[in-house]
Amino acid sequence: MANHELLKLTAHQVKERNYDKAILAIGSCEAHGQHIAEGCDTIVSYELSKKVADEVEGLLVLPPVTVGYSGHYDTFPFTLTLRYDTVVQVIYDICESVLRNGINHIFLMNGHDGNIAPIEIASRKLKEVYPDARIAALPAWWVTAGELLPQGTFEVWGGQGHAGEGETSIAYYLFPQYCEPELATCVVPENLPPYVDIKWDFAEITDTAQTGDATKATPEKGQKMTEALVKCVADTIKKLDERDWNYFSAHNAADLNKK
Repeated sequence: MANHELLKLTAHQVKERNYDKAILAIGSCEAHGQHIAEGCDTIVSYELSKKVADEVEGLLVLPPVTVGYSGHYDTFPFTLTLRYDTVVQVIYDICESVLRNGINHIFLMNGHDGNIAPIEIASRKLKEVYPDARIAALPAWWVTAGELLPQGTFEVWGGQGHAGEGETSIAYYLFPQYCEPELATCVVPENLPPYVDIKWDFAEITDTAQTGDATKATPEKGQKMTEALVKCVADTIKKLDERDWNYFSAHNAADLNKK
């Protein structure tokens, strides 16, 4: 496969390949139980981004954002965190740099729950200043994977959880060399109500820096997750390309003459 990682390309190669869109992985550095690398969110989102670029013509893989907002995990070592407004500004500044380089189509591949709100805010701010920018995002791959795979793929809690069955499975598939499976645990919070979102601190619902059942994770499940997610995102970008990322409805109030 050809290399599409900006970190590993020369300026000459970037120019010659005429990239017309870019993908940005946004991760974190925090405890994922005792059994998965602290950079799990960054590694997963970046590996998925690279695999999508292998399937989509003209997609430049930007350097990943390796630290996000993780204040709700900082009871557990060794958590690094930025402030919310800092994460918003980092995402904004990177995307603005991409726009200044002539690429108006940007896909945001998020790997961490604490980044969901900053991604939303940064994207909205960018659209205010750069209305011709086209921004798409996969805000929570761990939810999407569960929706894409057949019911029954996961055994406990729908595969959900921080370093739970799903996330641990994709880690075992993508970077087994950075995992210690013998340390996997199971903590399923028993008092979280359905339908509403409790704004917890992680220490309130686990003592292992992990939720869900990591002991049920397998690399085979991780492979299924990876393949489904890559296909989903690649197919979506291809469909957007067919319309030059024009997702406007027939009845819209946008001034198309400004495009």
